[in-house]
Amino acid sequence: MSGVLPRAALGASTARVTRLAFGAACLGNLYEAVSEEQALATVDAAWEEGLRTFDVAPHYGLGLAERRLGAALRGRPRDHFTVSTKVGRLLEPVSGAQGDDMAHGFAVPAGLRRVWDFSADGVRRSLETSLERLGLDRVDIVYLHDPDDHEREALDQAYPALERLRGEGVVKAIGVGMNSTAMPARFVRDTDIDAVLLAGRYTLLDRSGLADLLPAAHERGTSVVAGGVFNSGVLADPRPEATYDYRPAPRQLLERAQGLGRICAEYGVPLRAAAARFPLGHPAVAAVLLGLRTPAEVRDAAAQFRRPFPGGLWDALASSGLLGHTGHRRVTS
Repeated sequence: MSGVLPRAALGASTARVTRLAFGAACLGNLYEAVSEEQALATVDAAWEEGLRTFDVAPHYGLGLAERRLGAALRGRPRDHFTVSTKVGRLLEPVSGAQGDDMAHGFAVPAGLRRVWDFSADGVRRSLETSLERLGLDRVDIVYLHDPDDHEREALDQAYPALERLRGEGVVKAIGVGMNSTAMPARFVRDTDIDAVLLAGRYTLLDRSGLADLLPAAHERGTSVVAGGVFNSGVLADPRPEATYDYRPAPRQLLERAQGLGRICAEYGVPLRAAAARFPLGHPAVAAVLLGLRTPAEVRDAAAQFRRPFPGGLWDALASSGLLGHTGHRRVTS
C-alpha cells in the first residue's frame, strides 16, 4: 500500500483534500456500463494508492455513482477520507419509464428524472437523499452543480442554504462546480464560498480561468479544485479520434496537443502526466480531480502524480506558443 498523498486545506475551511482526488462519475456508468465488481475494485485501488478525496453527484448515473461510492467506502475510517457531492438536481421517479439515460451520457435505466432545483428546500432535500444513497452520516463538501441558467436562484436561495448548513456544522466546506468561469468568479467575489470545482477551464489547452476566476480566488483565499484536465480526452491521448470537451477535437487543437506531447516526450514525461500536474502550479489550486474508471487507471494516475518532473519542462511548454489562451470563455454543460 502506498502512503497517503499530500493534502491541502480547502479555503479557510477545516476540509482537507488530497492533491490528487478521485472523480466518481465513471462509477455511474458514464458512457458505458461498469460492473459492481469493477466499481468496488477501482475505489479500493484508489485507497491503496493514497487517494482520500472522492467527488460524486446525484447527476452521475441517476444516483448510481453515489450508491457505489458509499458501498466501496463502507467500513473505512470516516475521519480518514473526504467526500464531496453536489446539489441543484433532484431525482424524481418516472412512472412507466423505458430506455436508458444515454441522452445524458450514462448507461443506466431511465427510471428517474433530473429536476433543476436551487431553492433552499431543494438544497436540503438533495443533500438528505445523497446521504441516504451514500450510506454516510455526513459529507464534507457540497457544491452547487452547474447553476449556469439559475444564477439568481443559486445566489439568493441555494447559497444561503449552504451557508447555513456550514454554520450548523452539517458540512465543512461549500462551493460551486461549473465548467465556465464568469459565474464562479462572481461567487468568489460576492459570497463566502470555500472552493470552486472548475472543469476544463484551466488546462494545457484552455487557460481561460486565468482571466478572472483564478486571480480572484487567489486574492480571496478561495481554493480551486481543477477537473476536466484532459479536456475530455485529447490531453490524455491526442490520437486523431480524440475528443475535446466531449466533441471530436478540432484539427488545430489536436495538432497543438500533439505538439505539447512531443515536447513532453523530449523530457521523458507523458503528456497525460503533464496535463494532470499543470493546474497545481497555480497557488489557488488545491487539488486536481481525475475521473477514474478502472484500477489500472487509478494506479497509472497515482504513478504519474508521484513522478519527478525534470527542470525545464514547464518553461519549454510555456515558450512553445502551444498553451491555451487566457481570454474569457463560456462553455455550457
